[in-house]
Amino acid sequence: MHIAFIGQKGIPSKYGGIETHVEELATRLVRFGHHVTGYTRGWYTPADTDKYNGIELKSLPSINTKHLDAISHTFIATIHACLFLRPDVIHFHGVGPSLLSWIPKILRPQAVVINTFHCIDREHAKWGRVAQWALHIGEKACAKFAHEVIAVSRTLVNYIGVEYGERVNYIPNGITPRRVVVDDVILAPLGLEPYKYIAMVSRLVPHKGQHTLIDAWKLAREKNPSILAGTKLAIVGGSAFTDDYVEQLHAQAQGDDSIVFTGYQRGDALKSLFAGARFMVHPSTSEGLPIAVLEAMSFGKTVIASDIPENMEVAAEYGIPFATGDIDELSDKIIELASDDMKAASIGHAAREFVETEYNWDDIARETHEIYEKRLALRDGVLAIR
Repeated sequence: MHIAFIGQKGIPSKYGGIETHVEELATRLVRFGHHVTGYTRGWYTPADTDKYNGIELKSLPSINTKHLDAISHTFIATIHACLFLRPDVIHFHGVGPSLLSWIPKILRPQAVVINTFHCIDREHAKWGRVAQWALHIGEKACAKFAHEVIAVSRTLVNYIGVEYGERVNYIPNGITPRRVVVDDVILAPLGLEPYKYIAMVSRLVPHKGQHTLIDAWKLAREKNPSILAGTKLAIVGGSAFTDDYVEQLHAQAQGDDSIVFTGYQRGDALKSLFAGARFMVHPSTSEGLPIAVLEAMSFGKTVIASDIPENMEVAAEYGIPFATGDIDELSDKIIELASDDMKAASIGHAAREFVETEYNWDDIARETHEIYEKRLALRDGVLAIR
């Protein structure tokens, strides 16, 4: 089986939930014995990188701007896949790229088209009205043009059913089980010491809520300076066409040496940042199913998470919720957890067992593979395909 992935920025993942999802899924599909091609953008994955973990990488150009990068690359990749690659399965990731998932119906009708709905992107604060409208159309295309639609959270399954009347497959994001020793040699250049910081890992974009966390952190230090004495806040991540927001965050933290911006981290550095944190915070206002929360839990970390439905799918029972956007409540939760290391360890241990059982990439790859095989069997059997 030849499978093409379209919509991700690149492989291997540097940051971003979709990129992590595609890398983990594609790597396992190669292990199953399939030919897998992932389309990449030159600014994200070096153009001369043509292989990774057995995945064939195809670099194509894009118009590298906030509004045109994804759609321009998706258009070129889709045309290339249909006319030159000619795979059995074309798998689009994200509602923006899924806007063009009708093209294979015309240029490569033999291909099975799969769309994965990762998030209600139009709710993200960084988009203006025109972009929100386009992403709304992308949602409709995602739900209508694919032979099969996958949603990464039960919240999204319900949303698509109510909004578009479509039954979709629930296959979540996942984790790889972790047992990592903290490397203080990696942490030291970042100004951090093991177990003397709390962390948030995410792209620096408004809907992730770093500004809420910084305000809550400052308030918590005012309320109870002794509990947080010697503890730092690590903001891990970087811009995603959101330089103005990044500048806002740095201005917000100016003069407070307890707040550390690490920039984007990956590999061993990112693992050490997860492993060395006392606990994690994720105050987002919009998600699909947050891989950063799942990964934190896989490291045995308690996560204080905003109570949006997507976060609560994983953190309601195995984390600590707070009312979305409520700076005062978040500050209290930070103080509460910082004052009780046993509680943080206990919840974190249960969280790790939960995600290792329910959100394993190996299971997710098998379930996705079964969908491919089902649709290809329908195609080869000349049965009616919607």
